[in-house]
Parts: sequence; structure tokens; C-alpha cells
Amino acid sequence: MKDINRYRGCLIGGAVGDALGYPVEFWLEEEIFSHYGEKGITEYAIENGDVLISDDTQMTLFTANGLLLAATNGESLTNLNVYPQYIGICYRDWLKTQRFEEFGVLPQRAAWLNNIPALNHPRAPGNTCISALFSPVLGSMDTPLNNSKGCGGVMRVAPIGLFFDETTPPEEITRLGGEAAALTHGHELGYLPAAMLAQMIHRLTHYEGCTLLSAVEDAKDALLAYFPNSAAMEALMELVDRAVSLATGHPMDDLDAIHLLGAGWVAEETLAIAIYCALRHETDFKAAVIAAVNHEGDSDSTGAVTGNILGARLGLDAIPKKFLDRLELRDTILEIADDLYHRGPLPGEEARWEAKYVNHSYPTL
Repeated sequence: MKDINRYRGCLIGGAVGDALGYPVEFWLEEEIFSHYGEKGITEYAIENGDVLISDDTQMTLFTANGLLLAATNGESLTNLNVYPQYIGICYRDWLKTQRFEEFGVLPQRAAWLNNIPALNHPRAPGNTCISALFSPVLGSMDTPLNNSKGCGGVMRVAPIGLFFDETTPPEEITRLGGEAAALTHGHELGYLPAAMLAQMIHRLTHYEGCTLLSAVEDAKDALLAYFPNSAAMEALMELVDRAVSLATGHPMDDLDAIHLLGAGWVAEETLAIAIYCALRHETDFKAAVIAAVNHEGDSDSTGAVTGNILGARLGLDAIPKKFLDRLELRDTILEIADDLYHRGPLPGEEARWEAKYVNHSYPTL
């Protein structure tokens, strides 16, 4: 059931939620509502004529670049063990965009995204991601690098759910989502929510008639099957079930519901808030992302994951045009979404694809 509209909706939707929440990420609720009014922030905050995305969207794009780099370099879709390695390579390239001069002596860049000037700006990168990517060896689920369960792992893995088709076993989608997050976040609750999100995005974009609620339930089943001995699973499942209950039960104020789920600074809370907002406003993208960012917490991450989920559910056409106008890197995000959909060059586009994923020379510097 691959639908390019859903691929585009997933990545653009994530960027929209990210950009809407980024200006208020560290604000107290009284600051948000006193500055923007009783409904909070509902329109983009324009900075020098631009609508800026944060590190959440940046790292999501580099996740996609890693997947496509692996596939173009001849890695088989049946041999999935190498994909986290390529994603890790591209995350180190992302670190260069954050202006860390220590990386100036490293070999040639692997990600073509580094060639885009607008991506070479620090956008409040997470401390855990930075410190982990400076490590000589990145982490994995079996060999964790730290004990962090911050949301820096879950907010960047949506491309994994998009890239692999319905022939890929569900357990592999679950594993790769977890491994991509575990490169930098070693606590079980740092990578289990990422595994669940990747599974949800995969279900929504590859299975005809999949509802958001069924995507949540299927993802829960996949996690329970793949991680039968997880000590942290019960806590995650309880929080996800609470989000579903709040969204589908007796309606209450969105902010009150979010307060019962957390602030989103840690991965399980980010996922739970996103599930709540997407389910509560399943047919209204605008209402969902506005609910997701107007709280005292990690507003850009909860907005980004909500946008990923509902963009995958509804497609690009459901995102109001006003959220597309002035969105930073919109064309690059759409280009990456299309590359994930096609997984190879279209006829006549071979040279362009090679410049991206072989020579890393696109666009020309």
C-alpha cells in the first residue's frame, strides 16, 4: 500500500510539529499563554523571514540519509545488520553541522545533506546525542553507551518505518528502530519508544486500512514479542495505554491530559503525548500539533513525533498549506521522502542519485 503522499506527510508533518514547538521548547506554560494568548502558539514564529526547524528534523533527515547510503552501497534489504552502522556514520556527519570544529580532521563526509548550507547550523542539539557521537564507538541495545532515556532517540527514527516495505518482518522494523536510538541512548526507555514509533509508522504507511489505534496495538504486540524480558516494558505499556484511554475516553482538556502523561523530556513521555494528540485529533492535523506543543516540556519533540504519526496517517494533503509556506528545508525534506519511497533512482536520474549516495557531491558546493 505504499503511498508517496503518506511518506511526504510523515516527514513534512514531523518538521511542521517541530517548527511550531521549537520557539517555546524551554518555556513555562504561563509564558506560552501570556505571550501567545489563551490558545497558546498556533501559528509559526517567524525569525528573519524563516520558519526554523530544530535538531529533531535535522537528525531525522540524517537517519534517512544513512538508510539510503546503506542501500546504495549494495547492502541487501535482507541483511539488515549494517543499517545502524550507516545511520551512525551519518549522525557523525550531522554532528559536524553543529559546528564542532573537532570534526574538521575527519575523512570526507558521507552524507550529502552536509552540502546544504541551511543544515549547517546548530539548533539546540541534545547533550546526550553530542556526547555519544564524540565516543569512539557508538552504542547498541546489547552494549549501551549510557543510561539515558532522553527523547533524542525517538524523535529521529520515523524514516525507518518508511524505508522498509511490507516484506520486511515486523521484528526487524522493531529491532532497527531500537538500534537506531541505542546508538546514543542506552536506557531501555530510551530505545523501546523508538522501536514502537518505527513500527507504528511502518504499519500506517504500508498496510491498507490501518487505523491509528490498530497501529498502536500492533506496535505494542511487536514490542512485547521482540523484548519479552524487558524490565522497562511494563512502564512503557502502562503509559501508552493511559494515552490511548485519555484520547478515546471521556473528552478532557488537552493540556490536562498531557499533564497526566509527562512533559516529553524522556522518550516514553514524548511517544505517549504524541499518541494521545494524534488519536484525540485523528482527522485534524492542525489541532493535533497545536495540542502537542502547548505544554511545559519538550514541545518541539512532542510536536515532531505527533506530526510524523498523523502525517503518515493522513498524508501531505491533510497538512494545511499555511504550515508548508516558509517551512525551512521543505524541498529537501520532500526530496528525502521521495528517495525513501523509491529506494533508488528513477529512469534518467541515475547521475543525481550517484551524486547523493555514492559521491556525496550533491548539490554542488
